[in-house]
Amino acid sequence: MPWIQLRLSANEETAEKISDWLSACGAQAVTFIDAKDTPIYEPLPGDEVIYWANTVVMGLYDASYDMDKVIRYLQGIHPDKTQMKFKLEQLEDKDWEREWMDNFHPMKFGERLWICPSWREVPEPQAVNVMLDPGLAFGTGTHPTTALCLTWLDSLNLQGKTVVDFGCGSGILSLAALKLGAKKVIGIDIDPQALQASLANAIRNNVDDRLELYLPKDQPKCKADVVVANILAGPLRELAPTIIEFVDDKGLLALSGVLEEQAQMLQGIYGQWCDMEPVTLQEEWVRLNGQRNLA
Repeated sequence: MPWIQLRLSANEETAEKISDWLSACGAQAVTFIDAKDTPIYEPLPGDEVIYWANTVVMGLYDASYDMDKVIRYLQGIHPDKTQMKFKLEQLEDKDWEREWMDNFHPMKFGERLWICPSWREVPEPQAVNVMLDPGLAFGTGTHPTTALCLTWLDSLNLQGKTVVDFGCGSGILSLAALKLGAKKVIGIDIDPQALQASLANAIRNNVDDRLELYLPKDQPKCKADVVVANILAGPLRELAPTIIEFVDDKGLLALSGVLEEQAQMLQGIYGQWCDMEPVTLQEEWVRLNGQRNLA
C-alpha cells in the first residue's frame, strides 16, 4: 500500500499537541524525530517525556487520504496559523519488513562471536553464533553501543561466570554471554515486551534454562562476576547505586549508551566504586569499563 507522510515542525511545547491533531486527522502512525541532531536521553520510569527544542512530528497516511483537507484543518488550529511549516512526502510502496530483513546481515564481533539473523545461513558454523530475531525490542548489534558491548564480552573468559545484563532489550548481550560460556545471565528491563523478546531468542538459541528475566520491581539481590548496562547516560547516572550493587568484589563492569562528551561525568560517578579504564570509542559513542575495587 502506498503512503503519504506529513512532516510538521514543532518544539517541546507543541510536539505532543500536534501528535494528537495528526491522530485526530486520521494518521495511521505518528512519530517524532530531532530536527537538529541534538541528543535526547531516555527518561527514567515514571518521568515525563521531554521532547527536543526542534522536533519534527511525522504522520503517516494512506495515499488515498484527502491531505488538502488535513492541511486546511491543521492551519486553522495551529498556533502559527498560516505560518505552519509542513512537508508532504510520497513514500515508495515497499514491504518495509522484508526490506529490513534483507538488509540485516550476519555480523562478527571480536575474534569468535557472530550475531546472525534467524532467517539467514550461519557464515562460520564452528564459531560462537547467536541466532537473533529482534522482534518488538531494540537490539541487533548494528548500533555502536551494542557493538562495543559485544566486542567486550567476546574478549572475556566467561566460563562458569554469572552475568547481569541491565537493560537487556532483545537479549542480544545476554545470549552472547551465555553462548560464550556464562553459567547464568540475569536480564533486567523496564519493558515487558523486551523480556518476551529475550525469552523467545533464548529459546531459539537453546539457552533459556540459564537465563533469568526480571522487571526492575522484581529484580533479585545478587552479585555477578560481570555486569553490562547498555542503556543511556541519564539512567546510568541515576541508577548508579543500583547497578553497582550487582558487581561482585573484583567483578567487571561495562557501561554503554554513552556519548563521548558524557564519559567523564560517568567515569567520575562509577570511579567511586571501580577502577575505571580509558574509554573505548566507536563513532561518537563510548564504552566505559571498570573493575570493582575492595575499598
